[in-house]
Amino acid sequence: MDKNTADKQTVLKQLQIIPGIGKACAIDLWNIGIRSIPDLKGQNPAILYDRLNTITGVKHDICMLYTFRCAVYFASAQHHEKEKLNWWYWKDKTYNE
Repeated sequence: MDKNTADKQTVLKQLQIIPGIGKACAIDLWNIGIRSIPDLKGQNPAILYDRLNTITGVKHDICMLYTFRCAVYFASAQHHEKEKLNWWYWKDKTYNE
């Protein structure tokens, strides 16, 4: 395994620390340029969602937007409220948009 592959695998594992982010979502974050949890701090989840749709050429389920809201909250908030660590909490909410 070369260094770039090893680095990517390390990043993907780190991103999966975020609630609601599994392997597939971690790859999506990688594909839109996210290389660490701090990279999400202060990001606009709607822009991340639009970027993913553009890069893949597919309109993803709106649940991905909710997942990005949760991920940005996780990266940005110093103290986490348990209910806000569920992607579905963000269905009718916005965060930094």
